[in-house]
Amino acid sequence: MAYARNNLLKGILLSATILGASPAWAQNSDVDARLDRLEALVNGLIERLDAKEANQGATASGDAEVAREAQRTLQASRRLAERTARVEQKVAEQAAVTQKITEQTDAADGFNVGKTRVTYGGYVKLDVITERTSGGQVPSGSIARDFLIPGAIPVGGEASGFDTDFSARQTRFFLKTETDVGDDHKIGSHIELDFMVTSGGDERISNSFAPRVRQAYITFDNWLFGQTWSTFQDVAALPEAMDFIGPTPGTVFDRQPMIRYTKGGFQIALEQPETTITTPAGARIVAGDDSLPDIVVRYNHQGDFGHLTAAAIGRILRVNEDDFGLIDDSSFGYGISLSGKLNVGERDDFKFMATAGEGLGRYIGLNIVNDAAVRADGSLTPIATYSGFAAYRHFWSEKWRSTISGSYFKADNPVLLTTGLVTDQSWNIFGNLVYSPVAPLDIGIEYMFAKRQIEDGTSGNLQKVQMSAKYKF
Repeated sequence: MAYARNNLLKGILLSATILGASPAWAQNSDVDARLDRLEALVNGLIERLDAKEANQGATASGDAEVAREAQRTLQASRRLAERTARVEQKVAEQAAVTQKITEQTDAADGFNVGKTRVTYGGYVKLDVITERTSGGQVPSGSIARDFLIPGAIPVGGEASGFDTDFSARQTRFFLKTETDVGDDHKIGSHIELDFMVTSGGDERISNSFAPRVRQAYITFDNWLFGQTWSTFQDVAALPEAMDFIGPTPGTVFDRQPMIRYTKGGFQIALEQPETTITTPAGARIVAGDDSLPDIVVRYNHQGDFGHLTAAAIGRILRVNEDDFGLIDDSSFGYGISLSGKLNVGERDDFKFMATAGEGLGRYIGLNIVNDAAVRADGSLTPIATYSGFAAYRHFWSEKWRSTISGSYFKADNPVLLTTGLVTDQSWNIFGNLVYSPVAPLDIGIEYMFAKRQIEDGTSGNLQKVQMSAKYKF
């Protein structure tokens, strides 16, 4: 009997210890009830053993002591269970807070649609532009009043007054997706719209403009299919400007459909071909007879210093007599471009680009000159061009910064084939001051001076003051 009683008491002690120490059981709603039943059982045993102790001596006394030990263990187990429950409650509360923070972060980064993650961004921008041209009036509603187009600066005419335009059409929106397809593959897309260089409203009533596709492409692992910035252009080298582009005469600037492969810093792309030609009368022909894509190879090197980019392009310029009578020829165009961003001090930077080649016309400065000219026999001669820019950005403080920039373009036109009315050279300088009261908001003012000279020596300039407010989201 004594042996059985001891085993029973040992079982009670073991049960109490397990119930009190187990974190999983401490969260169970019936733990207290189990401890209550065990405690009642021990109390009953103690009462009976105390009664026997007077009659049976030491044996009953020993049993009673074991029962009291069980009672003490139960009490300790109850305290342990209560502490464990409080710890588990705190852990659960912290997990809930963490989950809420995660959900808020996820919401800020986008949202899920099935297996697809969708993110978005862009900016809203207001521009107030006051400009004057020395060589003629730029018509109201012309895109040449929205941003600098070097080839459209008037020459040889009467100076205009200062014309002022308000516009929000540079506002931009993009949508990105990433879909989980498993098997270690990555697939995504990018669609981007703005309202520049499109038809639509007027300045009298609605000031509304139709949206246009800026970029639309698919990415699959290292591949890109669709329309984006030309691989020949280093977008990251463009300086901060209130103008739509800024150092326009000296920069490569082109978006077009392509197939691109990227491996580390190396890129190779097959891009949309398009040949622009200057006729002996000085007119521009967009041939549309191209049969082979433009080929671009590029290498990007990044480090703590900033980044450097080298790119080369090869093109087949082509025009067919089916469209333009006696003009039927093809020629080879090529070019190289070096660009980059160099960090200066803690926050300042220096950006630059230098580009040279033959048959690059439509890639430079918004097609300042054409790719080629037509000889008398109908054959093509590529036009050589040289261009570049440099820009320095300085941070006066965390909220104030400025950029100064200068750019230059020069064409080696075969004047006997193009006449003296095509652009020989163009350059511009600008400086700005930008204030960011909070990180997503920029408020800036910029002064720009630009000049264009044609082959016969006639020139014209543009002076522009631009104020902008831009909210990035």
